[in-house]
Formats: sequence, structure tokens, C-alpha cells
Amino acid sequence: MEIIGYAAAVLIGISLGLIGGGGSILTVPVLVYLFGIDAFMATEYSLFIVGISSLVGSVSYFKKGLINFKIALIFGIPSVISIFLTRLYLLPLIPEKVFQINSFLVTKNVFLLLIFAGLMILASYKMIRKSIMEKPLKHKTNNNKALQAAGQGSIVGVLTGLVGAGGGFMIIPALVNLLKIPMKIAIGTSLVIISINSLIGFLTSVNHVQIEWKLLLSITAIAVAGIITGSQLSKKIDGKKLKPAFGWFILIMGIYIITKEIFV
Repeated sequence: MEIIGYAAAVLIGISLGLIGGGGSILTVPVLVYLFGIDAFMATEYSLFIVGISSLVGSVSYFKKGLINFKIALIFGIPSVISIFLTRLYLLPLIPEKVFQINSFLVTKNVFLLLIFAGLMILASYKMIRKSIMEKPLKHKTNNNKALQAAGQGSIVGVLTGLVGAGGGFMIIPALVNLLKIPMKIAIGTSLVIISINSLIGFLTSVNHVQIEWKLLLSITAIAVAGIITGSQLSKKIDGKKLKPAFGWFILIMGIYIITKEIFV
């Protein structure tokens, strides 16, 4: 199963490199079902893996001048604040036994996985629907739209803090549709936001958990190799064309998690 897990880690990296998001949504299921890691710990590991992979992936976009740091700050600062508050205060409030109906018990791990599965289904919908059309960049950012982007950044921060997903599937549509940023710049900027969010989320709670660094670093190294590959492939392949197929895969995974955790 671990061999399949490492293969999936490559896929996570490639998807991040090609489409700037989506891959991180696979990280927690891969860690839980293929590496046998506890769901809560998997969210912590996911933050590190996604953070480092996205950071490496953003380098090639930086060299090409395809990152808007001003937008990264508008979106990123509210995200970071939300992640900090979520990891430090909200996550510890979730009890080990969330609720029980007759013999059906929902534990903290199952609860987190169900939230994650719902997030996967939402992500798949955004990927399957008609691709976002690339629009021209506006030099001046509308304050109202910037405020909306900051609001979405806060939502992404809560989700990242709660389930360890980078939120690229929400960031990119916000950057393109709301702030009118061209797709390639949106992908590069998204990778910067994801890396900052994920690594700060990891550092917020790393002192409270016991990390298997050898395993974590090996999975991260494979994911980094994947994102480097994905960044190279993006020169030849249009990532937008692959989004629907990847979306269907994530949808199937989301349904699988709900079915496994509730009915099996």
C-alpha cells in the first residue's frame, strides 16, 4: 500500500504543478488510507507536504514573473490569521466523540474525514464545470473585490487549518473571476498563497504532535519531484484541459470516503 501511496504523492505534486491546486485535496486520503496515518495527524502531515511542494513549485513561476505578490498578501494575510485561530483554538474544541446515534458513532477522525470528503466533492464540482476563461489583468484592484478576496482568504484559511487542504480549488477561481488575473499568474500566485498558508498552519501546531520525520520527508520529497515534473509538463500541456478528468477522480474519492466511513 505504501508503494501506491508514494505513486499517489507524485500525482499530488504533478497536479499542483499543472493546475496550481487540486493535488492537496488528495493528500489526507492518501495519508489515511494508504499510509495508515490517523486522520488528525494526516491533516498536520498534509500541511507540511503541500506547503513544501507548493513552495518549490512557485519558484519556476517566480522566475517567469508569473506571481502577483500584492494579491498574495490581500488573499494570504486573512488566510494566515484564520489558520492560526483554527489550529490553535477551533480544532482542539472538537471532542474525540462528536456524536452517537444508536450504534453509529462519529469520532473526531471520522468527523474530519467527512468534512474533507464534502470539500472534495465541492472541489470536484469546481473542476468539472466549464473551465474559467482567462481574462485580462487590471492594474488597479477594486477595493470591494479586494475585500471579497480577503473574505474568501479567511474561508480558505479555516478549511486549511481544519483539514490540511491548500484550498487551490477556491483560490484560483477567486483570483481569476474576482480580481481578473490571467490564469498563469493565478496559478503562480495560488502556489505562493498555498505554501504560506500550509507551512504556517503546520508550524502553529507542530509542537503539540509527534512527527515521524523520516516518513514525512520521504513523502514530501516524492511530492516535490512530482511538482517539478508538473511544472515542466505545464509548458507542453494545458492544465485546464486536465481539470475535468482530475475533478471526476476527486469526486469518486470523496464518495468513497463517505461510503467507507458511514456504511462500512
